[in-house]
Amino acid sequence: MSLPEERDVVIVGGGPAGLAAARRLATAGLSVTVVDEQPELGGQYFRRPAPEVARVWGDHRPEGRRLIDAVRAAGVECRTGHLVWGVDDDGRTLLVSDPAERPVRLRGRYLIVATGAYERPFPFPGWQLPGVTTPGFAQHLAAADHTPVGERVVLAGSGPFLLPVACSLLALGVTVAGIAEAGRPYRPSLRALGAVRHPARLRELAGYAARLARARVPIWQDTVVVRADGRDRVTSVTLAAATAPTRPVRTVAVDALCVGYGFRPQADLARMLGCAVRTDPATGDATPVLTASGRSSRADVYVIGEAAGIGGAPTAAVRGLSAALDILGREGHRPRPGELRGLAAEGRRLERFKSLTDALYPTPADLAGLLRPALPDAATLCRCEAITAGEVRRTAGTAAGDVNATKAWTRAGMGPCQGRECGFAVSAVARTSADVFPSRLPVRPVAVATLLEMAGEGGPA
Repeated sequence: MSLPEERDVVIVGGGPAGLAAARRLATAGLSVTVVDEQPELGGQYFRRPAPEVARVWGDHRPEGRRLIDAVRAAGVECRTGHLVWGVDDDGRTLLVSDPAERPVRLRGRYLIVATGAYERPFPFPGWQLPGVTTPGFAQHLAAADHTPVGERVVLAGSGPFLLPVACSLLALGVTVAGIAEAGRPYRPSLRALGAVRHPARLRELAGYAARLARARVPIWQDTVVVRADGRDRVTSVTLAAATAPTRPVRTVAVDALCVGYGFRPQADLARMLGCAVRTDPATGDATPVLTASGRSSRADVYVIGEAAGIGGAPTAAVRGLSAALDILGREGHRPRPGELRGLAAEGRRLERFKSLTDALYPTPADLAGLLRPALPDAATLCRCEAITAGEVRRTAGTAAGDVNATKAWTRAGMGPCQGRECGFAVSAVARTSADVFPSRLPVRPVAVATLLEMAGEGGPA
């Protein structure tokens, strides 16, 4: 069996958090490897367009290219196209598949998990139709490929992310027929006045609002999707008031529908590494128990960025730097003058803005209460296993409010996505307090050829 490759620090995830940590650690002289499954670094936020698109349109966020260049210049080993799919029996060695699907083992004296987040969908009749997707996928197509998800689109769900996605689609010439926001964040209120303490974010919001106003894009607040219709592709979407989801208020003709209710931390790998987690009372998500610097219950493992809790790219970068400085302190390095103080101040400012945003939009628990009554028994809840909402509802008494018992009785969440797509909805329909499905090997789908080659080496299979 091949021996693991050793580094001072191995970072899983090359988004804003992982890149910020890698640059600071490598600048201080530590050997650092960043592993990312995508062909290029940057994560979703700094995702670069395809080369042929970039030549014509330029980078979506040029600061991302500058950061990636700085990381490489600092001497960080960047292993793109490498999928981390598990942890070896020693609990320290990462099991990785390289671009040729060959097995690789990596071990660091410190491990940093910066695996990001995934979107929070909620099913409705017709959500399997072609043309129905998430806002994140629409943004990815627009930013990376300069490709519109459709010609006439409705965006729906909840959260501030819907606004920049709408603006990205408008820039491609798409007709945005409307934005359906489940909450009421854009109505004047004393709580919303707190935004004046964050002028940069307020200017950003004003820019989105002005662009949408010029295009005459309506924003329907207190509104949710209750069904999508079409044969070979979605052709219409039916909307209802969030407070009365069984009574439709309008039907809109579309050829694409993008629905998402925010984001969830991708903490599967941290859980597999044995890091303690807790159920976030505000979201129901499994989030790692961390110190202010991102250190987990395992002294050698840090969790940063969105995997530590949803906060946005600026917060992710601060978390990355905080973890790097904590590691450097343990290695005997002194921080730069004022570095710790400035980072702490920035973290507090960003945390205040996050608290404001969280207060303006409905919580996942609120969303579950709003969306659950409108979901008919016949609607598919778990697409991987073709489990309906009715099947999950019928097990509620037997499962006694335990999401894992619900999974065992129905198989919901046992497919390739391991509950990433349906976990929130299964929890909501089964009326459980959390959607924490167990993390199991492999945490991401891996080629059988990789497993066979690893088994031939005497590794886990």
